Amino acid sequence: MRPFSRNLIGLATFFLIWEGVVRLNLVERVFLPTPSDVAARLVDLLGQESFLRDVIATVLAWLVALCLAAAVALPAGLLLGSVPSVRVATRVLIEFLRPIPPVALIPLIMMLLGSGPEAKITLAFYASVWPILFNIIYALDEIDPLLVETAQSFGNGRLRVMATVALPHAAPFAFTGLRLSAAIALIVTVSTEYLAGSDLGIGAFIIDTASNVGAMDQVLAGTVVVGVIGFLINGGLERIGRRVFRWSDTTRAEALT
Repeated sequence: MRPFSRNLIGLATFFLIWEGVVRLNLVERVFLPTPSDVAARLVDLLGQESFLRDVIATVLAWLVALCLAAAVALPAGLLLGSVPSVRVATRVLIEFLRPIPPVALIPLIMMLLGSGPEAKITLAFYASVWPILFNIIYALDEIDPLLVETAQSFGNGRLRVMATVALPHAAPFAFTGLRLSAAIALIVTVSTEYLAGSDLGIGAFIIDTASNVGAMDQVLAGTVVVGVIGFLINGGLERIGRRVFRWSDTTRAEALT
């Protein structure tokens, strides 16, 4: 049986158990609607312009944050991974900033930028830059010194060695970091919309709807949309990685898992 078929069977089993638990009154329907209720509400929401506007706002903020993170992390990772003195000089600052949860910065960002799109983009950027950065640094640390010495023995300078040896080696690792960052950016974007009181976004829709009695089907429908978006993003990036980096052991290992 193919993995896709197994996934469908597992998902269908989960929904059947959920449906049965609610219909047997093991959980009150007002607190946990059935999957059929959620699906019907989701179809209704997808026909509403306001909800589609929320979805587009979330996806655009996620995309901007991820692109900014990649644009910053790639050169920064190459610099820190190839110049030890710079890496040592910035280690304390990086290790201080990296563990800070983005949610803890929401009050500061709201004071500086407000609760608009800038806030969620900034926090999603902050959270998603680290996986790309450290995957590149790790990749450069793992380069076989013989490859670098061979390239240098042919008279190649530092920049050419970086372009012909370091970058091809680090690219699959950077792409893995990008996949991780894509999920993190989506989580932080929706969480910021939820906690910062954004006007637009799926998180804003969920928190606004949750205040209404008996609207749990709408809340779960919004949550399902976030899950579907995350699934499509990860699946799309995984397919791209398999095609572009099929020669890499890193990509083949991910495909097996």
